[in-house]
Amino acid sequence: MAARSVTVYSTPLCAPCEQLKAYLRAHDVEFVAKDLMMDEDAAAFIDSHNIRSSPVLQVDDELLFGPELGPEKVDELLGLD
Repeated sequence: MAARSVTVYSTPLCAPCEQLKAYLRAHDVEFVAKDLMMDEDAAAFIDSHNIRSSPVLQVDDELLFGPELGPEKVDELLGLD
């Protein structure tokens, strides 16, 4: 499988954000973490998609957030078994 670009957009003290990052680490998925409170470009990117919650998972050009961010959808998007 081709290498995928994986980014987690999160905020400090966000339990679901930490759970998502731990899940990705447990499945050996390499990702870049961007803090929406500190990274203005990241915050502007998420805001431009009218997303008002965190975490947001970006895999290549696809964004998952809110109720879409369940393990089944994450596994499907990343090709995990």
